[in-house]
Amino acid sequence: MGAEAKRAEEWADVTPDAARRLVTAAVQAFAERGYHATTTRDIAGRAGMSPAALYIHYKTKEELLYRISGVGHRLALDILRRAREGKGSPAERLAEAVRTFVRWHAEHHTTARVVQYELGALGEEHHKEIVGLRRASDAAVRAIIEDGVAAGDFDVPDVRGTTLAVLSLCIDVARWFNADGKRTPDEVGELYAGLVLRMVGCVGQE
Repeated sequence: MGAEAKRAEEWADVTPDAARRLVTAAVQAFAERGYHATTTRDIAGRAGMSPAALYIHYKTKEELLYRISGVGHRLALDILRRAREGKGSPAERLAEAVRTFVRWHAEHHTTARVVQYELGALGEEHHKEIVGLRRASDAAVRAIIEDGVAAGDFDVPDVRGTTLAVLSLCIDVARWFNADGKRTPDEVGELYAGLVLRMVGCVGQE
């Protein structure tokens, strides 16, 4: 699937078409220039629209960021919850969580950079809501690790600290991943799944 097709799929639930075009334009602008250096004129221009047309769909630039962040964080949470609730041993579920979470951050690295690294630009209420989604993602991974510790499969003295390390490792993929690089998203996902299993003291049980 090409980059344009992936972007269209990623924001398929955003309607109407003009609102979707603005979201995809904002993602590109925020990723390239940063939220604070991007103007509404920049976004509208990338979408082939006038600045006035932007305000029909989004009252502020922050509202656009909130929409992007909300969609991205809910997708991430869905990925992790499916792994938490899936069948298999804790090691299998943790490997699946990492594999799919990393793959999403690689395949959608431009969006993921905005979602993960522009959180501080959100207004107070929006920030509070998104932080709640991040905490739910943390809880999903922590639950899998706790299951592994309880079963005697994982050797993890500090579950909360390890959960943070696992999520940080996965999220950082969005910062460095290059679609033209040597590794595919699937390959990076497999690599990181193995790394995380070793991190929790579960060698050779992926």
